[in-house]
Amino acid sequence: MARVFITGGTGYVGRRVVRALLEMGYEVRVLTRPESSARVPRGAAAVVGNALDAASFRDEVRAGDTLVHLVGTPHPSPAKAAEFRRVDLPSILASVAAARHAGAAHVVYVSVAQPAPVMHAYIAARAEGEAALAASGLTATVLRPWYVLGPGHWWPLALVPLYAMARLVPSTRAGAERLGLVRLDQMVAALVRAVEHPPAPGSLTLVDVPGIRAASAR
Repeated sequence: MARVFITGGTGYVGRRVVRALLEMGYEVRVLTRPESSARVPRGAAAVVGNALDAASFRDEVRAGDTLVHLVGTPHPSPAKAAEFRRVDLPSILASVAAARHAGAAHVVYVSVAQPAPVMHAYIAARAEGEAALAASGLTATVLRPWYVLGPGHWWPLALVPLYAMARLVPSTRAGAERLGLVRLDQMVAALVRAVEHPPAPGSLTLVDVPGIRAASAR
């Protein structure tokens, strides 16, 4: 049975990814804080540890595992710049260290669409995470959404007319596509597809917003 180790598996996207992988027959293990262990979906194994400290979970990642990293500051905004440096960046660095220690076969990382005219601190932290993953030599897939629409996350729908207008203008079309919105089901489908289809050993694949959208149609 294929094995997946997930950090952030009790969150907004993570719980749905865990359930989808379990339904497909994967053996799923979820890193969790003690106080969040009850949120681990039934059927997955809870691994208690600290996502910011590789030493607390690196021995739980096994050779050949796919490690999916979903830890991040909820509802990111420019006001949370300190959280991105305290949580988002250290957590992906810890996952990279744990994956290298264990000999993981594949790392899947949710980063952010870039470049962008806003959210500079958030993008900087995620870009550093991408760089660390690339330098590690691990086989990796990096997904770059901008905003994931779903329960409690609908407000960007008000921007849809602006996106439509931007796509009509040649000078803004590429930015509108890169910084487009994706639905929660599309994000989950893209993550599952990334798990199922790793890139060539030792290489890193980037999946942007159009690629994330396309994954749900396959």
